[in-house]
Amino acid sequence: MPAQIVDVSALIDQRKVTWFNWSLVIFSFFVILFDGYDIGAVSFAGPHLIREWHFAPQEMGPVISAGLWGILLGSPVLGFVGDRWGRKVAIVVSSAVYGVFTLAVVWASNVDQLIYLRFGAGLGIGGLLPNIIALNAEFAPKRLRATLVIIMFCGITFGGSVPGIVSASLVPAHGWRLLFWIGGVLPLVMAVLVAGLMPESLKFLVVTGKPRHRIIKILRALAPTTAFPEEAQFVIRDEKQYQGFNPKYLFGDGLAGITITLWICFICNLMAFYFIQGWLPIVLPAAHIPVTDAAWAGTLFQIGGTVGGLVLARPIDTKGLAPVLWLFALSIPVVALIGFVGLQNEALLFIMVTLAGFCSLGLQFGLNAASALIYPTAFRSNGSGWAFAIGRFGSATGPLIGGVLIANHVPLEWLYALGAVPYVVGTIAAVGLTRFYYRRFQGGLGTAHDDYVRAVGA
Repeated sequence: MPAQIVDVSALIDQRKVTWFNWSLVIFSFFVILFDGYDIGAVSFAGPHLIREWHFAPQEMGPVISAGLWGILLGSPVLGFVGDRWGRKVAIVVSSAVYGVFTLAVVWASNVDQLIYLRFGAGLGIGGLLPNIIALNAEFAPKRLRATLVIIMFCGITFGGSVPGIVSASLVPAHGWRLLFWIGGVLPLVMAVLVAGLMPESLKFLVVTGKPRHRIIKILRALAPTTAFPEEAQFVIRDEKQYQGFNPKYLFGDGLAGITITLWICFICNLMAFYFIQGWLPIVLPAAHIPVTDAAWAGTLFQIGGTVGGLVLARPIDTKGLAPVLWLFALSIPVVALIGFVGLQNEALLFIMVTLAGFCSLGLQFGLNAASALIYPTAFRSNGSGWAFAIGRFGSATGPLIGGVLIANHVPLEWLYALGAVPYVVGTIAAVGLTRFYYRRFQGGLGTAHDDYVRAVGA
């Protein structure tokens, strides 16, 4: 009698979202919460470091960028680890690496040390994002894949809002090092919890031919009412199979146009995003806005991004990548007006910063989800990792460009108008991305959604 064949992809897509899915999303939310915290902590420590170590504000540019250059390297390297040895392994390694380097900042005493430590932390942060996105995407039904990935990714924006709260309420009494005690110890705790509790990607186990007992164990947790014979054969029928990984895979099978325009979108949005986030807590006090108000503005930027991501979730599942184009276009006037409108009064400043977070971070949510939707299981972590890595050319240069503009005394009003320029380029790239994405689906080559054809191709 032939062995029963179980199509794992069809099983996941046909099932309702269960507690297994939600528990993974919630767990992952808290894992990347500390990632978001770590990225934001150094900016909120900036004003205190400038006063204590007596250096010029523009010297914070290399400090902020150092972590982003680390992310650039860590994303593809640990993305490869995720596709080779498993998403779970890469997540544990990533959390441990950035936790150790962040904790070491507590003992830093000068800017040079801080730059090296932030680069090391960036290596771990860069590896965490593509792997945890891939893990959640591979357990999510296709009809809700973007939604669940985006909800999970809200952890990073929620985490990014916490340093502002800590900076405004606790740092005045306990000092800036508290930011890094929190940002270093808790990721190490999460690494231990992930090693013991988080499941490995079921699709990864099937694609890489891992032991059957591991596959059956996770299947029984995912679908406890379904019987899976020990002799069953497990397959994934809706994806082309690949041997190993070669960067050329990112440009084959109709992916070339999508990959290139996706990378441009990543570069443009991350350049503007880190330009805004990195300098906001520093330039606002320089414009005679109280440090605590600047900290709360940074927090509202992150909260606005969380709302933007949640609002964007279902439209991406139902309309494909069209909402990414919409937010790119909306970001241009919103970011450009921060300096002109925000200096009128604090209420207007908080409104504009919240809207900027809604657009900029909401847009990044969409791009992150896109990287999980586009690439197949065999190189999903690599695909996302390369997108994050290429995007870091934008994120690493954004703060540096801000430092140059500040050093040349560009008024705050024009500072953010110039910060909106990447969104003009990104909007053009997003037009191409949506068209390439649609054409690839129409040719039967992709993993896009049925509704996208009706929404964009009509």
